[in-house]
Amino acid sequence: MIDARSILAKLRDGVRVTEAELFWFAQGLASGEVTDAQAGAFAMAVCTKGLGRKGRVQLTNAMLQSGEVLHWALDGPVIDKHSTGGVGDCTSMLLAPALAACGAFVPMISGRGLGHTGGTLDKLESIPGYRTQVSVAELQRIVGEVGCAIVGASADIAPADRQLYSIRDVTGTVESIDLITASILSKKLAAGLEALVLDVKVGTGAFMADASKATALAHALVDTAQGAGCMTSALVTDMNQPLATAAGNAVEMIAVMEALTGAGVGSALHRVTVALGGEVLALGGLAADAADGEGRVARALASGAAAEVFGRMVAQLGGPTDFVERWRDRLPAARAMVDVHPTEAGFVSAINARALGEVVVHLGGGRLVQSDRVDPVVGLSEIARIGERVDDSRPLARIHAADSAQAEAVAAEVRAAFTLTDAPVQAPPLIHERIG
Repeated sequence: MIDARSILAKLRDGVRVTEAELFWFAQGLASGEVTDAQAGAFAMAVCTKGLGRKGRVQLTNAMLQSGEVLHWALDGPVIDKHSTGGVGDCTSMLLAPALAACGAFVPMISGRGLGHTGGTLDKLESIPGYRTQVSVAELQRIVGEVGCAIVGASADIAPADRQLYSIRDVTGTVESIDLITASILSKKLAAGLEALVLDVKVGTGAFMADASKATALAHALVDTAQGAGCMTSALVTDMNQPLATAAGNAVEMIAVMEALTGAGVGSALHRVTVALGGEVLALGGLAADAADGEGRVARALASGAAAEVFGRMVAQLGGPTDFVERWRDRLPAARAMVDVHPTEAGFVSAINARALGEVVVHLGGGRLVQSDRVDPVVGLSEIARIGERVDDSRPLARIHAADSAQAEAVAAEVRAAFTLTDAPVQAPPLIHERIG
């Protein structure tokens, strides 16, 4: 007979648990039969002893089957992308409509800000009226009609992960690769995906600042997703500086709309979006290879086809029907905008992207505790990039704040996040490695 105590004892002693035991434990997490104490002991045992590749796949499958698994009958592949989180990373809002414009269907289940990293749902909620919570039936309808929908997970999707995630946050087990992998993929694969591309961030603004750890996570994610039957690849991308030149909710939506309407072509945000899109279009059979897929995504962005899909998605989810045409009028703006200049002119040689993300959080653009309300208008824009010269006329960044006093209070933190040199420096590569 299977019970929590026997499973925990085996994990404690480094004995391999069976697929049936992991399935039982996931069902117990979802139903409440497994207590918080037992969930905490499970998380710690997995964190310290590990599950191995086979056990990782089994835990992922068990957690995704703890709730509803979506099934589709569409005339194109169901595909998606997931990012491990960073600063100024708003690729989801570009990629989902671009993929839909290329013939894919994208049920993108996203999350909120976590720590210093921004959340896709928080960014979208800066659009007046946008609804991030919908039923499974409505998600399937919108994806079928529009081609994509970016929403939050319903209570029916991978409920075991919801219970275990909250336990991990308070038991010092958040960084376990086995648990990270099962958490990410149980939610993504429950959406019924045929192909998935992973954006694994590395650098000062990433959860995995160490390159070897980021690569290990990317391998674990790809191996596990493939083992669960989903065609998957990963790009390890740079987070030693914000991806967009903005960090915050409404200010990042401005960057998104500029890229969707042509002004952001060639930016780092645009280039990473195109690279991720090329990967997953090839995996989903809509492109001959990644290079062909990149061309298709780039054309969808340049032609306005992606913008048109994005506008229809926004309207279906409660936002303005004219958002693409009138986004400058529709997005909220901060009362105070203050430029932060360097004390001396120079070239940006390094950026502490995590520190910039923390500035946004402390301005009110993120959460210090889960119950905090997010202010959509605060953040940073015009963020200088590595290799760029800054001086009295070119600021390090522009602070968007509730008032000038709040902006001045964080100016020193913004200035301290930048390292300057007298000579130009080479910017780090955007894409470090491909895995898959």
